[in-house]
Amino acid sequence: MEVPPSIVLVDDHEIVRLGCRLLFEQAGYTVVAEVSSGEEAYEKHLKLKPQLTVMDLAMPGVGGIETIRRIRAHSPQARIVVFTMRDHPFIVTRVLRAGVLGYVTKTNPPRILLEAVKRALLGGFYLSQDIAQAIALSNMDIRHSPLTTLTPRELEIFRMLSEGRSSSEIAETLSLSQKSVANYSLRVKQKLGLRNVAELVRLAMNEGLIEREA
Repeated sequence: MEVPPSIVLVDDHEIVRLGCRLLFEQAGYTVVAEVSSGEEAYEKHLKLKPQLTVMDLAMPGVGGIETIRRIRAHSPQARIVVFTMRDHPFIVTRVLRAGVLGYVTKTNPPRILLEAVKRALLGGFYLSQDIAQAIALSNMDIRHSPLTTLTPRELEIFRMLSEGRSSSEIAETLSLSQKSVANYSLRVKQKLGLRNVAELVRLAMNEGLIEREA
């Protein structure tokens, strides 16, 4: 008897995980774990070695892009599909560069997510139509985003600072010393020409890293 493909679900909203689990199980897949943070996603990947990880980007603790980077640094062949509300072209581009096989926004019908999962499990690539169109229409703008000057680690720290995280909290989450976080923070502000936290938050909202309500 053929073993169903294994999936790890990563989302900090239980109702989203429940809906995805039911959708995937009805399609013949096996959800081997549900987690609500990037740290847990990385741990489950190491322990369970799922055939696919379906994950959100906006989560507490380590963010989605950093989580993807960690998983693929350990397992370059890891298959990941992003399922999120984040649709800003800059974010999408950074995520795709990190090596995911699919990107679907939560405004799409369930069949689109299932198609992305099916393609990824076969080693293929899939973007929901809204994402593909957004990238095509704003390709020039992406290249001129000030955030393109940041390294993946600097971008993660920029995101966490924009969410109001303290240096000690960032250091603990990313397993860095507070001195290293301070150095990264200074470098980020210098690269982006930012003078204060208000300017940092404004840029993060404009570039789609955090929601405007934040």
